[in-house]
Amino acid sequence: MNRELKVHEAILEATDQLLAADPKVYVMGLGVSDPKGVFGTTLDLHKKYGSERVMDMPTSENGMTGVAIGSAIVGMRPMMCHQRADFMLLALDQLVNNGSKWREMFGAKVSVPLVVRLIVGRGWGQGPQHAQSLHSFFAHVPGLSVVAPSNAADAKGLLVAASAADHPVIYLEHRWLHNVFGPVPQPLYATPLGKANRLREGSDITIIASSHMTLEGYRAAEMLAQEGISAEVIDLRTLKPLDDEAIVESVEKTGHALILDGDWKFCGLAAEISALLIEKAFRSLKAPPKRITFPDAHSPTSWALANHFYPTAKDVAIGALEVLGRPTRARRLLEESLAAKMEKPHDIPDPSFTGPF
Repeated sequence: MNRELKVHEAILEATDQLLAADPKVYVMGLGVSDPKGVFGTTLDLHKKYGSERVMDMPTSENGMTGVAIGSAIVGMRPMMCHQRADFMLLALDQLVNNGSKWREMFGAKVSVPLVVRLIVGRGWGQGPQHAQSLHSFFAHVPGLSVVAPSNAADAKGLLVAASAADHPVIYLEHRWLHNVFGPVPQPLYATPLGKANRLREGSDITIIASSHMTLEGYRAAEMLAQEGISAEVIDLRTLKPLDDEAIVESVEKTGHALILDGDWKFCGLAAEISALLIEKAFRSLKAPPKRITFPDAHSPTSWALANHFYPTAKDVAIGALEVLGRPTRARRLLEESLAAKMEKPHDIPDPSFTGPF
């Protein structure tokens, strides 16, 4: 029987096992050796493997990313940790102009096996400088893969797969997922990159999501079931490469698509998936695909604004009802949603979103 671990425990276990299995693996990042161990994901690893393999780093993101890329080129397998995705913006020169290009420029004779862990997500008044996701940007760059697990089993499996890749992989973890729990196998295993997961079977509408929005989509599917609507939930797991086949196959079956993305709408991942469906599943669509994303504005600090900025499961259910042509029920649910958003802060993780998922 599988044990149940929290997401942060699954990441810690995967990192521990990778360090034990391969002496070329090392971990570097601001706070990886501190008492909290990056939200518990690197806790006490420096005591087990020493400061040469689990090392704190200065706040010099561009320089240290250059060090990681250089060490990867000569055979090491670094894992960099950033406690906020926003901090990685300081290292875009190294990541985009160097790390992403070397393998292609040298005809696949040079590898850059680098994992960059970026913690994303809202909460506790983080505001516009500490709550950006930016996964659409990273997915836009050739030579980079982007993964975004939604549960503990995939958190471990995708990290192992990312570490085995011969090119840079951006590993995005939403901090509201760190305490979500579920069954996780103990042995070292990899979840293949580029393969989506059908979390829930359905026949009326396909909900496509990743990371924390997968949980909102799953909850919305349960709400819709009470309305007699059968929603299929596709967890992308990997944003690049995207599992086109799984997405198209599901929408061809249901005829309706609702795309969830925890990022801005303009030029985002949801737009890419919408374009994919228009190009490859147009004849199967019974209504235009709908996107539910963040507004094209920066993340607010005030909870009164944040309650309206971030989509919830009710917003997802409303979107599904609109796609299916049920505006009356959608309006009633919208009124309920607006009333709930005025009552109290939603700027902390929903305790019912702990697991298992």
